Amino acid sequence: MKTRTIPSTKTRTIRRTKTRTIRQSVTFKATPHEVYETLMDSRTHARFTGGPARISRKVGGRFSTFGGWAAGTTLALERDRRIVQAWWCETAGWPKDHYSRATFSLRRVRGGTRLSFTQSGVPAAAYADIKQGWWDSYWTPMKTMFGA
Repeated sequence: MKTRTIPSTKTRTIRRTKTRTIRQSVTFKATPHEVYETLMDSRTHARFTGGPARISRKVGGRFSTFGGWAAGTTLALERDRRIVQAWWCETAGWPKDHYSRATFSLRRVRGGTRLSFTQSGVPAAAYADIKQGWWDSYWTPMKTMFGA
């Protein structure tokens, strides 16, 4: 895994990078606890994404997914309710020193859990790929895992 300097409690941009915000919502046939654990447990995360994952369960802890393709630090946690992380991705158009802010909010609804996702500070040049990547690499495999 590549070593990166990860912001402590605030996302930041060193260069002036044009950014956009991704907003997505998806409902899973699972409890908020199951969805939270799927996102925060390294083994389960690796199972649904198909790539290596190392995830610290502590605020200020580091994480990496897809063998380091995406990495960052956890900024806030509310067990079974909310995860806030600073994200960096190794993709075209994403500066090496730029972190976005990803928020996963979980709410129990009839038939399962509604995940509301917001990722602010996504470099405009990487926006389309990252937006589709959440569906392809996270939401669709998670739906399959929970028996969509």
